[in-house]
Amino acid sequence: MKKRLALSAIAFSSVGVLLAGCSGAGGGAQQADGPVTLTLATVNNPQMKDMEELKGAFEDSHPDITVNFVAMEENDLRDAVTKDVATQGGQYDIVTVGSYEVPIWGQNDWLVDLGPLAEADTAYNVNDLLPPVREALTVDDSLFAVPFYGESSFLMYNKDMFAAAGLEMPTNPTWDEVAGFARTLKSDDVAGICLRGKPGWGELFAPLTTVVQTFGGSWFNEDWNAEVDSPEFTEAVQFYTDLVKDAGEADPVSTGFTECLNLFSQGNAAMWYDATSAAGPIEADGSAVAGKIGYVHAPVKETEESGWLWAWNLAIPKTSNNQDAAWEFVSWATSTEYINLVGTTLGWERVPPGSRTSTYENADYLAAASAFAPITKDIMLGVNPTQPGVNPQPWVGIQYVTVPEFQDLGNQVSQDIADVFAGRDTVENVLNKGQELAQQAGDAQK
Repeated sequence: MKKRLALSAIAFSSVGVLLAGCSGAGGGAQQADGPVTLTLATVNNPQMKDMEELKGAFEDSHPDITVNFVAMEENDLRDAVTKDVATQGGQYDIVTVGSYEVPIWGQNDWLVDLGPLAEADTAYNVNDLLPPVREALTVDDSLFAVPFYGESSFLMYNKDMFAAAGLEMPTNPTWDEVAGFARTLKSDDVAGICLRGKPGWGELFAPLTTVVQTFGGSWFNEDWNAEVDSPEFTEAVQFYTDLVKDAGEADPVSTGFTECLNLFSQGNAAMWYDATSAAGPIEADGSAVAGKIGYVHAPVKETEESGWLWAWNLAIPKTSNNQDAAWEFVSWATSTEYINLVGTTLGWERVPPGSRTSTYENADYLAAASAFAPITKDIMLGVNPTQPGVNPQPWVGIQYVTVPEFQDLGNQVSQDIADVFAGRDTVENVLNKGQELAQQAGDAQK
């Protein structure tokens, strides 16, 4: 893995930078003198909006530190942060990064090793971090980020709509069963299911890759030979796009996580397959469907489970001139203190999930999140990042391939799939083109 992550010439063409040209970047000064203003780049998900709302509690206890948030949509965040960190731009003191980026960026020496800081802070309790999430952020015993929240994926369904239609959701549904439910429940006003269609490797291919895997497909085989045009991969993408066109949302190409969250929480979709972290906002005050939703395991076809494993994490670029102050905020925002602050201030159902074991031992949280907390923990501890599909794979990761080239590969293929949703191209033609791109990425690993 280390050899693959530390490639000497890797292009992220989507952001127009040559990664290896910045490998081994040196760190900035540990701390500027006097008052400090930190710039934090983050995704505009509900949990991050809560963090910005509550940052005043941190600033009150740290009067010399001000934290400015720069919130972006997921695809925009990835482009902006990747470009800045890779070119040593130094624009951000703290960045929100996913489990995919952390090991790659850590081995390129772009991120501060937070392990010694976390270990030295006894109040932080680094051993409380949920094991599978912490392991995904650790390379060669170095902890390059800490989780703000973690997640797997599950199927959410509107119990009232199912009852009205005389339908019963299994605890472990198959994709064929889900497709039947979706087509039955589809109406002029309600989508039978919401599934991401917005281009982007972290948007469309987060759910779609799990569908590919449970259908028996994979991006690559054990020898890094591409399998994007295989019958299993093709069947999965055809199934997914047909289901969205038949029973999904009206504008799939414009629909990602945020749009599905809005659609579902307003009662305009009968089902939604997506991140377990969505349950908190769905059950929060203001949601039209709070208390009406059921949660079951991710749908399957050939595998026993098909949930993903992900975390949105806070990391400190080595280019930051305010690393000490940045750790003060990062440690606060990922602490049990912060989790308790969210619970007592905003509501326990809004607590960032999937980051700490103690969250799932907190009686207040378990009482408020009883509908989804136990199944979230079970799925997160039950998925297998080393072999999530039918066949073995030469990388560790579920809804992504942990090599730098995957960002551009996934973005390009997902953009082409947008033409399938629009009726301008076929699945077979799109995946034939994707096979060529994937083979180039696979050849770079051999």
